[in-house]
Amino acid sequence: MPNEPKHRSGFVAIIGRPNVGKSTFMNRILGEKVAIMSPKAQTTRNKINGIYTQPDAQIVFVDTPGIHKPQNELDEYMDQAALSTLNQVDAVLFMVAADEEPGRGDKWILNELEKVKSPVYLLINKIDLVHPDDLLPLITEYSKMRDFNEIFPISATMGNNVDDLLAKLIADLPEGPQYYPDDELTDHPEYFVVGELIREKILELSHDEVPHAVAVVVERMKDYVGGKLQIEANIFVERPGQKAIIIGKGGSMLKQIGIKARRDIETLLGEKVNLKLWVKVQKNWRDNNAYLRTLGYNKKDLR
Repeated sequence: MPNEPKHRSGFVAIIGRPNVGKSTFMNRILGEKVAIMSPKAQTTRNKINGIYTQPDAQIVFVDTPGIHKPQNELDEYMDQAALSTLNQVDAVLFMVAADEEPGRGDKWILNELEKVKSPVYLLINKIDLVHPDDLLPLITEYSKMRDFNEIFPISATMGNNVDDLLAKLIADLPEGPQYYPDDELTDHPEYFVVGELIREKILELSHDEVPHAVAVVVERMKDYVGGKLQIEANIFVERPGQKAIIIGKGGSMLKQIGIKARRDIETLLGEKVNLKLWVKVQKNWRDNNAYLRTLGYNKKDLR
């Protein structure tokens, strides 16, 4: 009787500086949006697990917050969330941008990766933004900094070389069980993903300091009225001026946020929804550890 193909599985962390394309990469692999995307830095705040399943393998990708110099307690949580994954996974994908030279942030992450025993792969993302001749010097420069298991120039937006990367990861992962059902794309509850989709629209539509001072909490997501799922969420900001910006003249900004978020939520859930949003002021919430815990940013959960 021929040997059955081995099933491989494991956890793979995606780490890198803010805005190198980690969330875009994970959404590309999964074929659906489970991590929010924005050109603004520090978009991802929590570790978000995306589950990639094939008949012979399952990879749980851990999309981490971009590592940056902390300015407040929330920033410290985000850095700790990113670094806490490194020795808990089967492999690490260190992502950098092809259109940027290695900076202090990249070198600091490389220094942290010296402590990691799992295989580390270098992903040079955004190759669609540079001339191919510019890639080799960048690959050479990073190769001098560390002996990577493999280097993949990719485009998370266009999909270049992503399939080759997946094939290599599957081949290198250990034999293991399927941890999640075939149709599960993330282990986060729908409340969390819905809140993230709302926050994505705020990032998209607002400017300056406002996006970083925003938190979204879904308070209710049940009951149906007229065949529509009723969703209620609070948008928290730090100052009354930020509240005024989010609401907009005559409620125009809040209406735009709601319309855009509702479309993505309906796509995610596969049903019609009625989305109600409120904006509230919670002074200096990013530096309030007790309040951060109520929002789900608890450092103890990272240990």
